[in-house]
Amino acid sequence: MDHQQRSLRVGAWAIFCAMLLRLSAAGFFDPLVEFFSQPKIASFLIYLETGRVVRFSASDEAFSPVFAGESPEPLFPAAETEPTVPTFTAEDAEAIEVRYNCTHRPELPALITHPLSWDLTVSEPTVLILHTHATESYTKAAGENYKESAAFRTLDESYNMISVGDHLAQLLEAGGITVIHDRTLHDYPSYSGSYSAARKAIDAWLAEYPSISLVLDVHRDASGDNDNQMRTSATVEGRASAQLMLVVGTNHANWEENMALALKLQVQLERNAPGICRYINLRAQRFNQDKNPGALLVEVGAAGNSHDEALTAAEVLAKGILDLKKGAQTPAA
Repeated sequence: MDHQQRSLRVGAWAIFCAMLLRLSAAGFFDPLVEFFSQPKIASFLIYLETGRVVRFSASDEAFSPVFAGESPEPLFPAAETEPTVPTFTAEDAEAIEVRYNCTHRPELPALITHPLSWDLTVSEPTVLILHTHATESYTKAAGENYKESAAFRTLDESYNMISVGDHLAQLLEAGGITVIHDRTLHDYPSYSGSYSAARKAIDAWLAEYPSISLVLDVHRDASGDNDNQMRTSATVEGRASAQLMLVVGTNHANWEENMALALKLQVQLERNAPGICRYINLRAQRFNQDKNPGALLVEVGAAGNSHDEALTAAEVLAKGILDLKKGAQTPAA
């Protein structure tokens, strides 16, 4: 009896499959497929299955999801020709806002026209990216369910500053710059002593690769409490972006060279994406910038920004650095 029932079930299933194939060939299911391919419907179904929020381009006719937390198409496609080496004038310095948390008042026109003679495109590593506060993170967006180690901090390298450094490094590498990305969590398990830990790492990398000309300590800013964190805001090519803030410490001998670089980078960033920069923050601290005349601390947005907004700002930062990869010209007298 059991054998007979199994035979009937197999026969019925074969007939059912044959009917489905015949109906599919006749286009019977086309309206159903079209319905479930609609962006809003597809997005909802993916969320039900995976718990991940996805975005769809409104202009795309095809089903082409971009997952939240993943990088969209680059803002600045690679140029087919080598960019012109930029020039900076004393007048460029007049448009830069500087916040002075120190006693120094540098001559900005003299610093911005100070020669920048590096070449970041040689075969050896020329850029070091690190994160003194690597566990810093952003305001969670829908679908971002990573675990926080503290408020606006996480060990998840897909959402903390490591991810921003990864994105920046990839863009610089694609533009012909060899990058060292130190992905160490210098602020974990202890936040205290993170600058000392980062300092040891910088020493080690510079000893191994004396060719390094640019040291970027990539952070995000924070101001406020858990319910009301500062959010910076810019628009880049129609996309919401965090802002960038360059921080220069003055408590060491290299600070004027660091400041000369910060001024040039600030102007170039604003040329590429007006409004992307906050003020340059000149502070009576060291921030390990004494280790290299091309050292900067960069705040990529703030805790109130989203991770996606930070990645957008990192793209602008990469473009500005790539524009300066062959140095800067001295303005004509």
